[in-house]
Amino acid sequence: ATYDQPIIIKKVKKAAHAHHGGAWKIAYADFVTAMMAFFLMLWLISMTTEEQKKGLADYFAPASVSASFSGAGGVLGGTAFDTSGAKTSDVVSKKFGVSTNNSNDGMTSITGADSGVQQKTESTPDSGKSSTTDLKSKYDQNFQSAAASIRQAWQAMPNITQIEDNLRVEQTEEGLNIEIVDQRGRPMFPEGSKFPFEMTRQAIAALAPVLQRLPNQITIEGHTAAGGTYSDPRYGSWELSSDRANVVRSILGEFGLSDDHIHSVSGRSTSQPYFPSDPYLAPNERIEITLLYAAPPVPPDMKP
Repeated sequence: ATYDQPIIIKKVKKAAHAHHGGAWKIAYADFVTAMMAFFLMLWLISMTTEEQKKGLADYFAPASVSASFSGAGGVLGGTAFDTSGAKTSDVVSKKFGVSTNNSNDGMTSITGADSGVQQKTESTPDSGKSSTTDLKSKYDQNFQSAAASIRQAWQAMPNITQIEDNLRVEQTEEGLNIEIVDQRGRPMFPEGSKFPFEMTRQAIAALAPVLQRLPNQITIEGHTAAGGTYSDPRYGSWELSSDRANVVRSILGEFGLSDDHIHSVSGRSTSQPYFPSDPYLAPNERIEITLLYAAPPVPPDMKP
């Protein structure tokens, strides 16, 4: 006998695993972001100079003020923050040649040649020091304006980016110091030659109108780096440094600087290296033009 047995089909449903969530993705993204920021910080640290690092550290370091009773008696007491960021100092950076020291020998004397600028009076010595201080203060303002004009004239030159690291202007205790410095792989004079490259000549020529507007005298010094070779035994670093300084004087005169502005022209050879610890470095080979705090002994407009 046959039986009508129904066919039974069993469908087995496999349940999927529950979703574990995506929190790990957020954690991983944060980790990658942190690593990117970390390596970016390492790259920035490796690319900055020591001066830039110090400036950044001083910017973020909290400054504390020492007790002081000078000036108006306020918080800073008429003084300014020192470079350390934690004290106050009475001396502004030596680079700018300005001192706020209250002692009598702070800004009461002029370093360098001082003929023709000390006014002879019949008053007490203190009044003479005061007049000298006023004169130096006046020249400081003129030098700051001259430095700005020199930088502006250099920036106006075409292709200045090629030699902008070779040109420096800073105010020192002697006056306004203008330097034309060799850099590694980028000299300002051909090796062994007293005549500058054309770009160097243009940079020197741009100085003449600015220096002519001021009554102060200038000194021109030539310096050479150690280790130079010379084919002529009678022509060495002393002759080369002197000739380069004299050629610079000639270029300045060609573009408008009168002879009464020239105080001295000299060659220093290797006797005063820019880096005494390594006199063979390229920046030791340079020309220094210093605008002195002294005015010409004879007024420029005086006629015989």
